[in-house]
Amino acid sequence: MESYTIESNKKKSRLPARLDFAQSATGLILGLFIWMHLLFDGSIIFGKKAFSFVTGMLELSFLSDTGHGYPIIVFFAVTLISILFVTHALLGMRKFPNSYKQHRIMADQVIMTDHMETKLWYVQAITGFIMFFAGSVHLYTMFANPGSVDPYLSADRVVSGNMWFLYLVLLVCVVLHANIGLYRLCMKWGWFSGKDARKSRLKLQMLRNRIIVFYLIIGVLGILAFTIVGMGHRDKVGERYLGQVTSSVMPQLVQTRYTVDSNE
Repeated sequence: MESYTIESNKKKSRLPARLDFAQSATGLILGLFIWMHLLFDGSIIFGKKAFSFVTGMLELSFLSDTGHGYPIIVFFAVTLISILFVTHALLGMRKFPNSYKQHRIMADQVIMTDHMETKLWYVQAITGFIMFFAGSVHLYTMFANPGSVDPYLSADRVVSGNMWFLYLVLLVCVVLHANIGLYRLCMKWGWFSGKDARKSRLKLQMLRNRIIVFYLIIGVLGILAFTIVGMGHRDKVGERYLGQVTSSVMPQLVQTRYTVDSNE
C-alpha cells in the first residue's frame, strides 16, 4: 500500500499528451490541405485552361507583370507542407511497430478482434508507411521545380516522366489515410458528437465513405486527364502552356498594340 501511494503521488509527464495533440493538429492541417489540393488538381478535368486559371490564381499571377505568377509561393508552400509532413510522420512512428515481429503480432490481433476502428488504424499505419516514401518523392519534385505547376509540365511528369503509377498509388494512400484520419479525429476529440453519440458515429462513417469515394473519383479522373494531355504533348516535352493570358498582362498587350498602330 505504501509503495502504491508513493507511485501514485509521482507527477506524470505531460509530454505524451502534448505529442498526441501535435500529431492531431498536424494531421488536421494536412488532411484539409489534401482536400483542397485534390480539388485544385481535379480542375484539369475541365480542361487545360481551367487548370491554368486555378494555378495562376494560387500563384497570384494577376499581380505579376509577366502573367506567370510567383513560383516562390509554391516553394514556400511545399516547404511548409514538407515540415508538417515529416513532423506528422515522426509523431506517428511512436505508435508504429518497430520490428517485423511486432507487425505480425499487430496484424494477427487485427484479424482476431475483427474490430472496425482497429482495422482503420491499421489501414492508416500501412498507407502512412507507403506515403512516407511516395509522398517524399512528390514533395521533392515540387520542391526542386516550383515553377512546373502547369497543364503541360504536370502532364509531362505523369506520362513522359512515367510517374503515373506513383501518383495512382499515392492517390489511394492519401485519400484513405487523410479521410480515415479526419474521421478518427472527430471520434477522438468528440467533434460533431451531438446528443446521440451512436447516431453521430454512423453519420460520420457514412460521410467518411462518401468523401473517400468522391476524392478517389476526382483523383482518378484527374490522372486520366493528365495522361491524355501528356500523350498529346510527347513531342513537345518541357514546353509550357501559353493558352491563357491573365488580366494583368492584357492591358499591357492592348497598350503595346495601340502604340504599334499609332506609329504605323
